[in-house]
Amino acid sequence: MSKTKHHRDREAAAADGGAPGGDGSAPAAADGPLEEPGRAALSTAEHDDDVAPRRVTRKGVVAVEGARYADVTPTPEEGAADPEDASGEGGADAEVAPRRKKLKTETYEAELAKLAIELHKLEDWVTYRKLRIVVLFEGRDAAGKGGAIKTITAALNPRVARVVALGVPTEREKTQWYFQRYVAHLPAAGEIVFFDRSWYNRAGVEHVMGFCTELEYQEFLRSCPEFERMLIRSGMLLFKYWFSVSEEEQERRFLARLGDPTKRWKLSPIDLASRTRWVDYSRAKDEMFAYTDIKQSPWFVVNADDKKRARLNMIRHFLAQIPYEEVPSPEIVLPPRQTEKREGYMRPPITDMNWIPEVY
Repeated sequence: MSKTKHHRDREAAAADGGAPGGDGSAPAAADGPLEEPGRAALSTAEHDDDVAPRRVTRKGVVAVEGARYADVTPTPEEGAADPEDASGEGGADAEVAPRRKKLKTETYEAELAKLAIELHKLEDWVTYRKLRIVVLFEGRDAAGKGGAIKTITAALNPRVARVVALGVPTEREKTQWYFQRYVAHLPAAGEIVFFDRSWYNRAGVEHVMGFCTELEYQEFLRSCPEFERMLIRSGMLLFKYWFSVSEEEQERRFLARLGDPTKRWKLSPIDLASRTRWVDYSRAKDEMFAYTDIKQSPWFVVNADDKKRARLNMIRHFLAQIPYEEVPSPEIVLPPRQTEKREGYMRPPITDMNWIPEVY
């Protein structure tokens, strides 16, 4: 089935309340039927009750239908263009962001400072309630995933929030169950884990570049939704963000990396190859969304053509998904400092130390 027809079937199924085949059947895989893609497959009440989305309350993790939180009020942006005025080729599926004026640095820093305080409150709540949170960052090369992660973690305690960015699997890891090496990095109680790319490598780069077989790819599409439902049923909070960047903006960022020796390391052979496979990656992303954008763990898409706006919008949305509260902190009193004179200790001369030259 072609991608175009596949998506037409999904739209028709959504209108009829049924599955793509019209009779409740799922698209056929290479070796058998796959999990029904999209939210339409999760419309039955019995299935929703079994693996309902979770949220945190004072009583623990409970089922929830929607999100809340709107404490952080963004400062109105000056000169922001109306997104409805944006135009691009390719229709609704094209990754073309609305053209807007650059966000002023002062506005960005002011909003980021407010969000950083809220992130710290969330971190305290995660520790207090012993929550386990997983956040996936996916998107095209140069979409700004790494920058967004650095912005978030800059305000957090590295003992609570950590980043996982796995490299190429070893020969031993290649023989394991595909999800196995990711499971080892999942959070314990009171931890937040940010995955800079994740198990979705199989649906993206591995599939497009031929690093996995068609059978392995089809098996991933079948098992990934169930894997994520299993994590959620265990009480874990899972959030998936896709950073969407236009072809023109990605090209501009690639050229900027070429001209900056400190960023050239970001241009791997795989990154360069992605320029010649833009449509292949688009097709892979659309198919990935079709099967894994499920009700229990939906994909949230971030307009990433403007890095500053993308970071603020993503952080604000992430905060809105968890109904945290401010945890009272005990008053901190600095104890008196121990003095050398009082202890009768004489330190050696500072001239005996090897001081580095003070060039600056």
